[in-house]
Amino acid sequence: MQENGNEHGSPLADEPGIVAGRNTATMTTTVSRNRQPDVLTPDQRAARGKEARRRVPLESHSEYAPRPDRLDPVALLEGQAVTRVPDLVPVRYGRMLVSPFTFYRGAALVMAADLATTPVSGFRAQLCGDAHLSNFGVFATPERRMIFDVNDFDETLPGPWEWDVKRLVASLAVAGRDKGYTRKERRRVCIAGAATYRNAMRGFAGSTNMDVFYASIDVANWVREWGDTLTTKQRKRTEAQVDKARTHDSMQALGKLTELVDGHRRIISDPPVLVPIEALFPEQPALDLYTALREVFQGYRRSLQPDRRALLDQFHLVQVARKVVGVGSVGTRSWIILLLGRDEGDPLFLQAKEAQPSVLEAYVGTSAYGNQGRRVVAGQQLMQAASDIFLGATQAGGIDGQQRDFYLRQLRDGKGSADVERMVPTGMEAYAGMCGWTLARAHACTGDRVAIASYLGRTDRFETAVAEFAETYADQNESDFHELESAERTGRITTVRGV
Repeated sequence: MQENGNEHGSPLADEPGIVAGRNTATMTTTVSRNRQPDVLTPDQRAARGKEARRRVPLESHSEYAPRPDRLDPVALLEGQAVTRVPDLVPVRYGRMLVSPFTFYRGAALVMAADLATTPVSGFRAQLCGDAHLSNFGVFATPERRMIFDVNDFDETLPGPWEWDVKRLVASLAVAGRDKGYTRKERRRVCIAGAATYRNAMRGFAGSTNMDVFYASIDVANWVREWGDTLTTKQRKRTEAQVDKARTHDSMQALGKLTELVDGHRRIISDPPVLVPIEALFPEQPALDLYTALREVFQGYRRSLQPDRRALLDQFHLVQVARKVVGVGSVGTRSWIILLLGRDEGDPLFLQAKEAQPSVLEAYVGTSAYGNQGRRVVAGQQLMQAASDIFLGATQAGGIDGQQRDFYLRQLRDGKGSADVERMVPTGMEAYAGMCGWTLARAHACTGDRVAIASYLGRTDRFETAVAEFAETYADQNESDFHELESAERTGRITTVRGV
C-alpha cells in the first residue's frame, strides 16, 4: 500500500516519528543548505493517480465476495466484548439486534475485516473509520455557526480513503432497505453520495491548501443555496432540526439530566443508561474514585489550549455518572461530568469516553500515538472543519487498577443529527450528497487530493461501482445480522433489549 509522503503536503507524514514512511530516529538530520526537499508538481501528482487507475481499475471497487476463511462476525464482536463493561455488553447486542441497520452501526470491526480484502488505489488519508450516515450531523463551531460535519472518531486512523467511502455508501443501502426503498431508489441515493464525493474531491484538487482547510458546510448557507431542491416540507423539517440542535447545550442537559436535591444539582439515576458514581459503587470506593478523577481531570486540563484551560478553571466538578451511548460504543466506559461555574445556573457538561484501539489497527497498522484518546483527538482535529473547544485527552485508572485512555468533549454543544427514520428517498439523496462532500473535504485535508481526484476521473464509473458494492455488502450485513440473532436464540450470547 502506497503512503502519502511530504511531497504531497500530507499531514499524515507529520505523525510522531514518521516522515515519508521512515523512522526519524534513524534518519540523518543533515540537509544541504542549497538543496530543497523534492516536491511533486500537481501534474506529477495527477500522473500518479492515473497510474493507480491503470493498476486498480475503478470498476474493481464493485467487488466484494466473502473469502472462504472469512472471520465469524459473532466471534469478532465477542472479541471486542472482552475489554468492555460486562454488564453492558448484553445491552450492546440488544441494540444491534433491533434491525440490520442498527447491526451495521455496531459492526465497524466486522466491516473493517471485510474491507481489508477489497481493492485499494494505494493512497491514504485520515479515516473516520466508521463513516456511516448516522455519524454525520450538525454542531456549533466556536464562532457559533452551525456546520455539518463528521461527528464520530472512535475508530479514526490513517488508511485507504476508499474504506470510508464504501462504509458510507453501504450504510445508505442498508438504511434504504430498512426504510423500504426500492432498489432503484437505493441506487440513486448511493450514487448521489459517491458522485458528490468524487466531484468534491476534483474541486478540492484545483483549490489552494488554505481554501481546502477553511472549507465547510455552513448549514444556513446550504439551506439558502440548495433549498429549492427540497420540498417545502423537507426544507421546514431541516430548519426545525437545526433550530432544535441549537438548543442542545449544557443548559438543556441541566434540565433533562439533573434534579434539585436539597437545593443542589444532582444527576438523575436512570439505570442502566445513566447511573451516578454514588449509585454504582459503595461509599468509600466512590470517594476514592472521585479523588482519582480529580487528578485525572488535571491531566485532561493540560491537554487543552491555554485559553480553554483558563475557561475550564472557572468551573468546579460537582458529580460524575456513567452513561450508555450509541450502539457500537456500548460497553466502553463513558462518563458524563457535571461542572458548575458562577452559580447553579451556569453548567458545563463534559463527556469522558474510553478510547480503545481502532478497529482498523489490525489492517492498516498501529497508531502513531501511544494514547488512544490522543489518537481520537488528533483524528478529529484533522478531519473536522471546526472542533469542540474542550476536546482533549487523558489517561485514567479505574477501581480495578487498570489504566485506560479517554478523550473528553462537551456532552452537548449545539449538536444534532438527521432524522433518518423520516427521510424519503429524495431527502436521503440530498443528505447523501452532504455526507459525500464532507468526507471528501476531510480526505482532501489529509491525503493527496490531486492524486485521488485524478484517480477518480471525470466519468461516473467510480460511483457506479461503489453503488454495486453497497448492495452486495448490504446482503452480507443482513446475513451477519441473522447470525447474531441465531447466537441469541442458541444462548451463545446474552442480550438485553429495549434499553
